[in-house]
Amino acid sequence: MIRVELAPEPADFNSKVRQPGLRAMAELVGEPNLPKRRGRKREVIASSRDEIPADKFPALWTEALPELLDAYGRVCAYMSFYIEPVTGAASVDHMLPKSLNWQEVYEWRNYRLACAQMNSRKNDYQDVLDPFEIEDSWFRIELVGYQVIPATQLPAGIEAQVQATIDRLKFNDYECLKLREAYARAYRDGDISQHFLRQRAPFLAREIERACNLAVV
Repeated sequence: MIRVELAPEPADFNSKVRQPGLRAMAELVGEPNLPKRRGRKREVIASSRDEIPADKFPALWTEALPELLDAYGRVCAYMSFYIEPVTGAASVDHMLPKSLNWQEVYEWRNYRLACAQMNSRKNDYQDVLDPFEIEDSWFRIELVGYQVIPATQLPAGIEAQVQATIDRLKFNDYECLKLREAYARAYRDGDISQHFLRQRAPFLAREIERACNLAVV
């Protein structure tokens, strides 16, 4: 995992996601005197917003998925691999889970572009580090077996968090290891360029560059 910088909020996010989302929550708790809107009225299911079940929030965040893909170069914030347009499964992950923080359900700053597998593994767990808040030096890849490991000489508390993230997201399962190896071999054999590797596997590219003292081109 490498640090990801928060992209600017799209100009139409408020009208496409935030305001419709806030309106949906108001309907779900039976807030009175709401302006009329088109479509079927939502059933009241909770007495307050923090009682709305996570699976009852309308999935309006999917409206922001195209912008997330563009803003973050189609790279999963957790695995740091390119999400293919046809065969990949891109999704919107809520860094602060819907079940724990209704205020952030429809906020751009809470969205992380994630492949479906990483989104599923993260789920509502709170032991996964935020790609927006980590330092680039915390995670490393050893370039023999291609396992993700904590960097050396981290403070004990941070090392534990890094390891917990690796374990929770299963960064070192067989498929993840083989994908890193395949990219590394393709780069080593000259089948792909350094630039292409940085686009498709930026974490791996950084680790190879660091190990070989390569300049970014």
